[in-house]
Amino acid sequence: MREGYSILLKLSDVDPFFDKKKILLNDMGFDVKEIVHNKSSLDRDSLSTTLNQMLQIARIIHLDEVELYFGQTGGLGFYSPRNEMEAQNFILSLIKSALSHHVRMQTHALQDLQDALINRIHELGTEVKVENKIDINYQCDKEKCLVQWAQNSGAKTRLQIAYVEGAGRGAIAMEDMEVGDIAMEIPASIIISEDLVYKSDMYQVLEKIDGMSSETMSLLWSMKERHNCNSQFKMYFDTLPENFNTGLSFGVEAIMALDGTLLFEEIMQAKEHLRVQYDELFPALSKGHPDIFPPELYTWEQFLWACELWYSNSMKIMFADGNLKTCLIPVAGFLNHSLHPHIVHYGKIDSTTNSLKFRLSRPCSVGEQCCLSYGNFSGSHLITFYGFLPQGDNPYDVIPLDFEVDQVDTMVECPLSNWTTHMVRGTWLSENQNIFYYGLPSPLLDCLRSARSQMPFTKTLIKANMEVDKEVLEDLQSTFNAMMENLSDVDSVDRESSSWDVKLASQFKEMQRRIVSSILTSCSTGIKLVEHELSKCKAEE
Repeated sequence: MREGYSILLKLSDVDPFFDKKKILLNDMGFDVKEIVHNKSSLDRDSLSTTLNQMLQIARIIHLDEVELYFGQTGGLGFYSPRNEMEAQNFILSLIKSALSHHVRMQTHALQDLQDALINRIHELGTEVKVENKIDINYQCDKEKCLVQWAQNSGAKTRLQIAYVEGAGRGAIAMEDMEVGDIAMEIPASIIISEDLVYKSDMYQVLEKIDGMSSETMSLLWSMKERHNCNSQFKMYFDTLPENFNTGLSFGVEAIMALDGTLLFEEIMQAKEHLRVQYDELFPALSKGHPDIFPPELYTWEQFLWACELWYSNSMKIMFADGNLKTCLIPVAGFLNHSLHPHIVHYGKIDSTTNSLKFRLSRPCSVGEQCCLSYGNFSGSHLITFYGFLPQGDNPYDVIPLDFEVDQVDTMVECPLSNWTTHMVRGTWLSENQNIFYYGLPSPLLDCLRSARSQMPFTKTLIKANMEVDKEVLEDLQSTFNAMMENLSDVDSVDRESSSWDVKLASQFKEMQRRIVSSILTSCSTGIKLVEHELSKCKAEE
């Protein structure tokens, strides 16, 4: 089409949720391979229509499991801020690719579409922008030395390290940066990976141990390298804290404060797993090879410190040779996590420059903290392995749930039967969403609606449908009433005088109480609505 252009949006054949996403696309009138055709000149309304169409497809393509399970959020028009950013940047990459292949007339139209999309990215960035307060009394001298060391090795950065109140050390923009700008670039030569273990004297010992993973080897290497005064990475290790303050370091009082929460089990299981792993290695390695594994450097406390280091600071990096490795990235480790990150894709070495580039997915203003996404993690996971709860309402704070839907399954094929696990979440989004749907999984609602739509419209069946609704809601209500009873009142904790771990434990428990409370409110309201409709049916009989 010389007088226009075409852009292909394709759902990957290897997507783990291909079948579910295909159904969503088909329901909206799209295919898994959708070609968007446009004229070489579009007015403002046509541009908006084209962009909306492409976004509808891109949103579905980039759904993760939680977003796919719960469906679109009422009133917002999209699944989550993360999903919207992914979709927008996906389309932007397609437009940029098309711009490099089209003739001048087509380029003009593509440029208009790109400008319209960037405006939307700006709008989303403005909505989710968070104001941070910098502690000017914290000098960050060691951190500045590390940045200088990295720059001497070829690193580039448009960020400076500062202490952000409520977040610890963070990376602050030194200038305004746009979508696509590189905020930081780290050469592969200063990335800490398993390759360093292979060059060390401990590798000949560790490679003979059955089940020894490269991640564990790297962890053991860092325990010793931390104390090596001649290490190439001494500057990096000098900036690391003595204590990482993750959930793995919670004391007895904090653990007791978590009783009744999902986090209690997660921390206990994680610590038990690590203790078993440590006991399998030590003191045997130190006794057999004291020169390579000095016992004073390989205590349980040192092992736990190294575990927290790798859990909270490591990144999965795809190297130019195609190998995926768990690495520590000097300087980049100061980038904090956000539910609305500036940087989403950062895990692949650029083969041309042999460096890791942190490219912006949305703008970052001068003085603003530049954040990335550690992953789509729940608050319990972030506390256990990173030591913090994110600011704002986390859509991944879900509660796993087991419930029976046999009655509905007998009516019609139920979407719930396609899921191996079920979950609910609290009222973290829109206030104008019908309270009956707060926290309830989309597959359950779709299942009930699908059952109704495929049945003859009779009063008897309408009544039967509502009785099924009531039973499901009562089961949910019973489950979460029991859960609420196990969550003691958090107001009894004196946060002013409490230790960091007790404060964090109390913060999590309060969050879980809010989620459970909102689900109970939803169930209660739903039951009342159903009972009201049932009473009307009986009155008409």
